[in-house]
Amino acid sequence: MATDSGGRATFESVDWSSVDGARYRPATRTVGFLAALGVLVTSFAYDYLFAAGPLVADWSPTPLDWLSLVGVATFACYVVVPLARNRQLTRRYWRQLRRDRLALASLGWLTFFVLFALVGPVILGDPETAPMGMGASQGRYGIPIYQPPVGTSVSEYATTVCGGPLSNGKCWGTFLHPFGTTNTGKDVLAFVAQGARIELKLAFVSGMILVPVATVVGSVAAQYGGWVDSVLMRYVDLQQVIPAFFVYLVAQFLYGGSLLLMVAVFGLLNWGGVARLVRSEALKKRETAYVKAAQAAGSGRLAVVRRHLIPNVSNAVVTAITLQIPMLLIVETTLSYLGLGPMQSQSWGYLIETSIHDDNFPTLVWWGVAAPVGFLVATVVSLNLLGDALRDVLDPRTDGHSDGGHR
Repeated sequence: MATDSGGRATFESVDWSSVDGARYRPATRTVGFLAALGVLVTSFAYDYLFAAGPLVADWSPTPLDWLSLVGVATFACYVVVPLARNRQLTRRYWRQLRRDRLALASLGWLTFFVLFALVGPVILGDPETAPMGMGASQGRYGIPIYQPPVGTSVSEYATTVCGGPLSNGKCWGTFLHPFGTTNTGKDVLAFVAQGARIELKLAFVSGMILVPVATVVGSVAAQYGGWVDSVLMRYVDLQQVIPAFFVYLVAQFLYGGSLLLMVAVFGLLNWGGVARLVRSEALKKRETAYVKAAQAAGSGRLAVVRRHLIPNVSNAVVTAITLQIPMLLIVETTLSYLGLGPMQSQSWGYLIETSIHDDNFPTLVWWGVAAPVGFLVATVVSLNLLGDALRDVLDPRTDGHSDGGHR
């Protein structure tokens, strides 16, 4: 290789094909994603066309389950794998993040929430059944309705059956029903676990639809400009004229409510604001030296978008998505409270509604409101706090000097 007197590579020795977007070879993670997608599509076709019973053991996947698996493959290939391969960058991110105690607490809660949503319904079973598989109807005297949470008590006359110890005219909570039971004897902890799984599916699958679409649209609009930018942004304007919330209400009236419908509507029609934020950030990145150098070296527009713009707007995407996902959780809970939810009988909103409208509320069954509201508030706040911290971590301008540790 030809070098100058300082030992640096000369102009002639540079492999300019490495910066030319004409010779595009998919990255390993893209190949892996396409392979995983092929397996999922094949499995879906087999399940839909040929399988007469459950696909695996007792599991009969729904269309939303298949979308969830696609989301898992996307997250693994484009988030987990890059972080695992670039350990130095991952360690730098972690060092910055752990300075913020609120962010660490938020990460801890969200990790617990995900595990609880995945494993909780399996362990706790149906809300009609007590935790650890012990049926509520297997109590010595029948179903314990209005059973208070552990550490609290109600009058022994408030419930026909006390599932916990009786003392001084009080019925005390029991670890058999740690969050108590409803006025029909449903276990509140199991109910919260079922609702958490619904919220997780909604947030995860909607996010996996919303993020790629918004990122690509915003980056392409910023890089191409002109009529491409005008067309894409005018579509975003049109999309935002009619909010996804009202589209969902109309679609539910016409086709019936389902979680898949809600995911499709909010995932496909609620990315306009994120795309605008990405476009704004990409316009700034387009004027940076490394993008100018890539263009001068002959990189095509798509190559610039793929290699330079999309990887450098992650902080804007994280900021936007941590505002969108909490909104989706609140909307789903609100719709279920109003009787318009996609999975009415399993949602947090339904538990809140039935508890509030009980004749004995708030003297009794206040725990049917406190538990889901507590989970919802903790999850929404954690998403916002963690998103704010990740914005600083992923922003190269902060270079690790954010004030997160002082919050």
